[in-house]
Amino acid sequence: MTAAPEVDVVCLGESMVVLRPSRPGRLADAPSFTRSAGGAESNVACALAAAGHRVRWISRVGADGFGDHLLAAVAAHGVDVSAVRRDPHRPTGVYFRTAADRADPAYEVVYHRAGSAASAMSPHTVPYEEAAAGRVLHLSGVTAALSPGCRALVAALTARRPGRSRPLVSFDLNHRPALWPDPATARRALGGAARGADLVFAGADEAAEALGPRGADALRAALPEPDVLVVKEGARGATLFARTPPTGPPPTRAVTAAPPGAPAPGAPAPGAAPSGAAPSGAAPSGTAASGAAAGEAATRRATPAAALLRTPDVRISVPAPRVDVVSYAGAGDAFAAGFLAATLRGLPLAARLRHGHLAAAAALTAPGDLAPVPDGALVDRLAGLDGAAWGRLRLGPGWTEAGPDDEEVRTR
Repeated sequence: MTAAPEVDVVCLGESMVVLRPSRPGRLADAPSFTRSAGGAESNVACALAAAGHRVRWISRVGADGFGDHLLAAVAAHGVDVSAVRRDPHRPTGVYFRTAADRADPAYEVVYHRAGSAASAMSPHTVPYEEAAAGRVLHLSGVTAALSPGCRALVAALTARRPGRSRPLVSFDLNHRPALWPDPATARRALGGAARGADLVFAGADEAAEALGPRGADALRAALPEPDVLVVKEGARGATLFARTPPTGPPPTRAVTAAPPGAPAPGAPAPGAAPSGAAPSGAAPSGTAASGAAAGEAATRRATPAAALLRTPDVRISVPAPRVDVVSYAGAGDAFAAGFLAATLRGLPLAARLRHGHLAAAAALTAPGDLAPVPDGALVDRLAGLDGAAWGRLRLGPGWTEAGPDDEEVRTR
């Protein structure tokens, strides 16, 4: 009998102290810097904890003042940091960055993370039982880029092993070219982790750079293994591919023997509908989430690679709401947190995408890596809009402070 998970989500990865210029301009011209905490996995952990989920962060930080700051900052969001190890021999990672978007020619980032405490993570320093203690294990490609030991750890945690019970494994591609020794190493490690995961998030552009395929359909053809693949396409929205449409929250399950890279025979997709349930990603008519499914492009079909699987794909595309952008920092992490929160609640597929978009919009309309988490009832109301109202939705700075019935957040 499988023991009940200790937490809802375990997020594993490096967090660093982020230092930003206190005024706009180049790093060279900054007279002073403001300090905050930042890291892909800890950002997801903080957002999920703020939304009311039980979350644990696993990492390593130095036995230094910056490590003290990171532990206090992440714990202040309600995240369990008891599994974070202090390393007396290696420092906490630090990086400097400007406020511009990564795609902006004016963007600057300088990392001081080589040899950091987190780069010492490996299968020998992180027990599998700790990483697998939740209903969901969330990882990202940033961790895999840090060191050979970290790559081995990500590979071990995403590997499908016969008879081993594991949580739903969520993997965000999060490709950072500057962190990798060479493109071939990045392609092997990121592709392997994505093929072993149950749920994969990938930006269309970063996937093309890291793995080669261009476009959502080409990426799914190259990655048929994940139960759910979410391809983010910027302001256009996101496209989701699901082999079996999940309708419930993710269970912890045992993985049985399967050929390398193939799904385990008989293993259900995360939250898959029980036998006899309607095989649809749409919510029942009249529910709060029914508007999220209405009008979305959902088609059952098999791509050439997916045709080899047990069932054809469900393909769902959901446009992003219009957003008055303040900062792009942390938007991808916020999307993953919103989608995972909706997955834990067992919401329909289209609603999960909408929750991801709304969480990303919260990050896009606020400065810094961590945006305020909006009222849950407000998010549910917006996610439940009909297709026409969703298409008119526009979100600007301050929308996250509105109440569930506040007309300041409206369609127009």
